[in-house]
Amino acid sequence: MYIDTVPNRKSPPAILLREAIRQGGKIHKRTLANLSSWAPAQIEALRTVLRGESLVRAQDAFETVRSLPHGHVAAVLGTVRRLGLESLIGSKRSRQRDLAVAMIVARLLEPRSKLATAQGLDADTPHSSLGEVLSLEHADEDELYEAMDWLRARQDRIEKDLAKRHLLEGTLTLYDVTSSYFEGRHCPLARLGHSRDGKNDKLQIVYGILANEEGCPVAVEVFEGNTGDPRTVASQVRKLRERFALKRVVLVADRGMITSARIREDLKPHEGIEWITALRAPAIRKLVEAGVLQLGLFDEKDLAEIHSPDYPGERLIVCKNPALAEERRRKREDLLAATERELAKIAAATARARNPLKGESRIALRVGRVLGRFKMAKHFQLQITQTSLHFERDQTRITDEAALDGIYVIRTSVPSKALSAEGAVRSYKHLSRIERVFRSLKTVDLKVRPIHHRKADRVRAHILLCMLAYYVEWHMRKALAPILFDDHDPEAGEQRRRSVVAPAQRSTAAEMKAHTKRSEDGGPAESFQSLLADLATIVKNRHRSKAVSAPEFETITTPTPHQQRAFELLGVSYRLS
Repeated sequence: MYIDTVPNRKSPPAILLREAIRQGGKIHKRTLANLSSWAPAQIEALRTVLRGESLVRAQDAFETVRSLPHGHVAAVLGTVRRLGLESLIGSKRSRQRDLAVAMIVARLLEPRSKLATAQGLDADTPHSSLGEVLSLEHADEDELYEAMDWLRARQDRIEKDLAKRHLLEGTLTLYDVTSSYFEGRHCPLARLGHSRDGKNDKLQIVYGILANEEGCPVAVEVFEGNTGDPRTVASQVRKLRERFALKRVVLVADRGMITSARIREDLKPHEGIEWITALRAPAIRKLVEAGVLQLGLFDEKDLAEIHSPDYPGERLIVCKNPALAEERRRKREDLLAATERELAKIAAATARARNPLKGESRIALRVGRVLGRFKMAKHFQLQITQTSLHFERDQTRITDEAALDGIYVIRTSVPSKALSAEGAVRSYKHLSRIERVFRSLKTVDLKVRPIHHRKADRVRAHILLCMLAYYVEWHMRKALAPILFDDHDPEAGEQRRRSVVAPAQRSTAAEMKAHTKRSEDGGPAESFQSLLADLATIVKNRHRSKAVSAPEFETITTPTPHQQRAFELLGVSYRLS
């Protein structure tokens, strides 16, 4: 028997199953079945059987040698390439550049130590397809450290190029600092200082980030761990004027950063440098006592502009936020109650019958610990003797402080013709975008801490890597916002706000995503981290034939519609072509 293909004029050929019989010296053909309706694969399978060959199922003919998570690599590395970050880091491709890019991508995919990152790139212990895609299958941690040194040497140029992209003349520039704790005691940058991580027993380093008005980071600088926030301002002004060559810029920083001393010494001497900051509570109280700031201003409105001879040539915009006032009242009451509970324990210890707490210095030491913990010393009147402790709230001071709850004052040198009072308040509130950078760096995504590097420049390179990783994440979040829980229409949320002083509002679309857990196109809404985890299920498989000696070949999992939507929003291909 055999399969015969018979032409059928202009119609498709007929596929016939036939047998040939020899009779009287002649061969006669007999048709057994018409196979024209069969699928080509079925016909080929029957032809194989008729030839006497073994018919093997596809899953028995091939085996999968290795499967590597790939989709999240394609999303992040594709974004790096779309942003031109590779050429910004190094104009020509080199192993050092590829290693630096790999560390940036790995920081987003799986933030780990440099040793673990090197193991994840290695061909024997890969965590993803990243090492294979960048041809770094045999990198080790020493090479990564050398690549960090290579990257650190290019930091100035990288930041200058980022500033050209994102900072324009006269633009708002956001600046803030934070700290991260350090493991070990052998780095010249590590010092004991104010710990924002609550790790007061550990050394730390301080670092500040410059970002544009939207919160896109452009530069980072690392300082010794005991550096006060105001002392970092001068270097940022020099960076903006000298390295970035900006003649006009508005620097936005919080009240603890741009102090009167810094304005006088670091900002005013530079023509073209304006600033937006806020006043501290003692300065606000002084305005009230001088009669410049009258609380009656807020009877009908929540924002007003005032002038004070203590701030010549500057504008003061006073605001009152009732929601902030209520939160401050609640927090103060909680702290007062907690302080009273702890002080009551000390008072009880002085009065107990067995082994009572005695000695004025011993009692005062215990009291000092409590007051230092809750920062409520100014609100209590204390009487400490050798054998007793008496305390009560200072209601007068509490009432005086409560009168200023929810009131804050924006201080700026920007003239009103260039920026309205509402615009100044809005610009100051943009500092929350820098706080979002720090939150992502420290806790949510990039895990900048703890820091283990001993060399100062290695610490600086580590912080730079994390900043560049967030630069990529910032652009990814912006592109993916329609399918993330992030607000993809912030302007609509701003329009819902009754006043610039009022708390920020999310858009109706964002609230709908949070409620339904679905995006506007009907697909699932996710967090950035869960979306990367979902993309990681797109796998790069390597196969080989069991039956014959043939080259290995690769296949990539076909994306789901939701995954394909993510790649379309990012503007990259999951194949990394």
